[in-house]
Amino acid sequence: MAQVLEFKLPDLGEGLTEATIVSWLVRVGDVVAVDQPVVEVETAKAMVEVPCPYGGVVTARFGDEGSELPVGAALLTVAVGADGADSAPGGPAPAASTQAPRDAARKKPDESGNVLVGYGTSAAPARRRRVRPATANGVSERSVPERRAPERAESAAAPVGEQGAERTTGPVAVISPLVRRLAREHGLDLSRLAGSGRDGLILRSDVERAVAERSTAPETITAAQTTTVPETGTAPETTTAPGISNAPQGHRTPLRGIRGTIADKLSRSRTEIPDATCWVDADATELLAARAAMNTATGPSAGPKISVLALLARICTAALARYPELNATVDTARREIVRLDQVHLGFAAQTERGLVVPVVRDAHTRGAESLSAEFARLTDKARTGTLTPGELTGGTFTLNNYGVFGVDGSTPIINHPEAAMLGVGRIAAKPWVHEGELAVRQVVQLSLTFDHRVCDGGTAGGFLRYVADCVEQPAVLLRTL
Repeated sequence: MAQVLEFKLPDLGEGLTEATIVSWLVRVGDVVAVDQPVVEVETAKAMVEVPCPYGGVVTARFGDEGSELPVGAALLTVAVGADGADSAPGGPAPAASTQAPRDAARKKPDESGNVLVGYGTSAAPARRRRVRPATANGVSERSVPERRAPERAESAAAPVGEQGAERTTGPVAVISPLVRRLAREHGLDLSRLAGSGRDGLILRSDVERAVAERSTAPETITAAQTTTVPETGTAPETTTAPGISNAPQGHRTPLRGIRGTIADKLSRSRTEIPDATCWVDADATELLAARAAMNTATGPSAGPKISVLALLARICTAALARYPELNATVDTARREIVRLDQVHLGFAAQTERGLVVPVVRDAHTRGAESLSAEFARLTDKARTGTLTPGELTGGTFTLNNYGVFGVDGSTPIINHPEAAMLGVGRIAAKPWVHEGELAVRQVVQLSLTFDHRVCDGGTAGGFLRYVADCVEQPAVLLRTL
């Protein structure tokens, strides 16, 4: 006889308490294997595919795409045993406990050992937010039920779409869950959009165009402000949202998910850290020449291509070895400066989901080739939204190459709780005095923003000057090798 087990949203680590369902990877009635991904969720840090620790038949799903669930809330139920798990390719699932293990050491013999953090954590409040389909006037309705009835196995014959049974116009030509999420956030009905992609596929550009057209329409109605026109033809009466006085018209984007996390972190940095910035121009001509020589080498010494970012990172780790005060954090509770032994180097990467800072672990132990490979790997994952929380946290120093945007300088905000960030502008041909004569050289502006609690200007200036010397004369690095 089959036994129905409930699989709850696991603790995804790094203090995350909730996640938004982006897309379901299984339907009710599907047979799943142990460790098979069943749902893709978005946290404040990354997109994550959540594997199910049970093998069997999916009997119910909890939550629509776009709904937000707290850690510990039910995700789905799986029938295992004679009628369920025996037919699943993953093999039998546990015959007892309905709660998954916290870690591999406590797992039962037939359960998965490849689980995320915290399966079986204590239940969080059962409240969740559900994003309902847009109404006729384009305003998204929201409700907060204590517990929504799950989709049951009896309805497995009809696939559940983005808007569930309320959609009456048939399937919508959308593949990307990001396009669906963008439409939800702006209250757009995808069934009314004409896709510009192949076979009518709705692309992100189609959604953005529809949003722009709606924002320029003569009458704009938002969730925060509604306008009603009395039958007498008098001037419209404007009602603002509760707690908002004279709310301006326009589109409102909630600060949540990765955008909300960025806002909170930057605000905390500005509030807590007394930062200061110093900068210097450097002649990067010799650095570029050294990179070109590395990448054109032949024979046994030839290897993978080295990026400019990798060379700058290698210079950073050498500078931090000389000035370890900047590889630190401040313990405000104990009023102590904590110098860190390992250099976990973060680097800013702009993606469609916003700015993220992947972290290269143990950067101080890596050479230029290893750094290049790791930067490439993490950048690819950032662009596809598949970075794990562990790859986005734990940095001790950040390298910010804003030169890719075609700008020379910046005063970046420190990535809390780190103590410093090195900014690199574009490398451009400029007039420069070289060996006593005016010449055209490849010049870059370097800036260092630092926490004034961990060091004074002398240390910060020494660090930045050493970095500039290595950029101008790469042979300086040989002294530390």
